[in-house]
Amino acid sequence: MILVVLENQRGKIHSFSREAVVAGQIFAKKYDEELCILCLGENVEVLKEEASEFESDKLLVAEHELISQYTSDGFSKALSEIIAQESPRFTIMGHTYIARDFLPRVSVKQDLPFIGDLTSVSFEDEKTIFCKQVFNAKFLTNIEMDPSIEKAILSFQSAAFDKDKIIKGSPKNIIDVKLNLKDSDVRITSEEAFKESDSDVDLSSANFIVSVGRGIESEDNIPMMEKFVENVGADLGSSRPVVDMGIMPKSRLVGSSGFTVSPDLYLAVGLSGAIQHVVAMKGSKKIMGINTDRDAPIFEIADYAVVGDLFEIIPELTKKLSDS
Repeated sequence: MILVVLENQRGKIHSFSREAVVAGQIFAKKYDEELCILCLGENVEVLKEEASEFESDKLLVAEHELISQYTSDGFSKALSEIIAQESPRFTIMGHTYIARDFLPRVSVKQDLPFIGDLTSVSFEDEKTIFCKQVFNAKFLTNIEMDPSIEKAILSFQSAAFDKDKIIKGSPKNIIDVKLNLKDSDVRITSEEAFKESDSDVDLSSANFIVSVGRGIESEDNIPMMEKFVENVGADLGSSRPVVDMGIMPKSRLVGSSGFTVSPDLYLAVGLSGAIQHVVAMKGSKKIMGINTDRDAPIFEIADYAVVGDLFEIIPELTKKLSDS
């Protein structure tokens, strides 16, 4: 069995979980295993409704008052029980903050290897080879799974799989899972989710992102960008140097120490394209760069390149959009 664990994101399936479903469908076909999708914890009925549109062998629904809100001990105990019952070959999740928080606990409880933060997987002959970033995303390394290891827990970065490639259909069976959780199993009390700002930005699920780099120069130029993104219907992101200079808050950071994103369109404005930034946005469907330096690294991965001064281009684009 291949077990895919879904995660709630504001009352719907997290975009990373949709990618995990694609991974699960690929693994199930490759290993000739059943595919099982698990709706766990928060907003479980909504997850169930959405997941009912995905092709799978089983749709498990695990609901309990002690995991109606996320806690690392509650979720780890619940998932450990389900793994013990179902004995999946691979347990797969998107590599979100929640996954990286509680999956290591599940790994210890079930004595299973946890191979996390993966960027891709390949199957060569009888070998399963995973790829992940190391040394602050400066290098990629391959991890070959030892044939003697029969089971493992995996988490994949955003854009490791294309969520649009989910095979639609319906589960062959929908099963309610009984969990044996006790009050003593959940010792953590969760508070209201922390919000960086009133806008409660979540770049990981944005479809159109405009990110500014060092070329923006100062905080005085941010209103110009805010006006532009409002006109094009985008979310405003940032590179690390801009955050370090205090021009933009960390809640807008795209990079190896911030959000990993995969929007339909990513517009990099005045952004050179350092590897720590690129690794977090290279999964975007289309990438456009605006930079005065025609040799900027961002142009190596961009689908469209505009060589020019952002202080001339952005106001002109905003004006034309406002007039149209």
